[in-house]
This record gives sequence, C-alpha cells and structure tokens, in this order.
Amino acid sequence: MMEFCTRILGEQFCSIISLPDNVPIVGMLVAVLLCMAVALKQAFKHDRLIAEGRKDEIYDEMVK
Repeated sequence: MMEFCTRILGEQFCSIISLPDNVPIVGMLVAVLLCMAVALKQAFKHDRLIAEGRKDEIYDEMVK
C-alpha cells in the first residue's frame, strides 16, 4: 500500500500522512468525503424526483 501511495502522491506526502498523529485526521477526511458522496447522491436523486413532478415521493425515499 505504501508503494502505491508513494508512486501516486509522492514520497514526502506519504511520509507525512502516515505519521501516527496524522492517521486519525486522514481517517476523518476519508469519512467526511464518504458522507459527502452519499449526501450528494441522495440530493441528485431528490432533485430528479422534483423535476419529474414526484415531490411527494421524496419522503418515501428518505425513510427507506
């Protein structure tokens, strides 16, 4: 994994993010990006339902 990181991002960057005090921050960044991706996916789905005139189905999609 470290070899992949150094090839793509660079040796200095990988050595900085792999330090023990930076690992939780990197994990939190990954978690935030994942949550943002899920939220954007849901937002686009809801926008599509509104554009199709099915606004009352949004709540049903959220409760699933």
